[in-house]
Amino acid sequence: MTFKRAGFLTKLVVLALLIYMAITLLDLRGKIQGVQAQRDSLAWQVTNQRLENQKLADAIANSDDPEMLEQVARDRGYVEKDEIVFIDVAN
Repeated sequence: MTFKRAGFLTKLVVLALLIYMAITLLDLRGKIQGVQAQRDSLAWQVTNQRLENQKLADAIANSDDPEMLEQVARDRGYVEKDEIVFIDVAN
């Protein structure tokens, strides 16, 4: 059984297809890396949001705690009666 050698046009078409496939694979690899970076960023945001949600859930659960109420009041700038507040204006 003898095989007919591939002609010049056939070799050229196969070479063009190989080049096209290589370029497409490199493009897809770049897109995959970009999407993986985006996925990592979103995973980090999800983790931060879960921590924030946990803090808020703890605050809700301890909303009757006197220490928690005092801390919230301090964060909002409230002071106790007859308390003197000194504000640092040097910065």
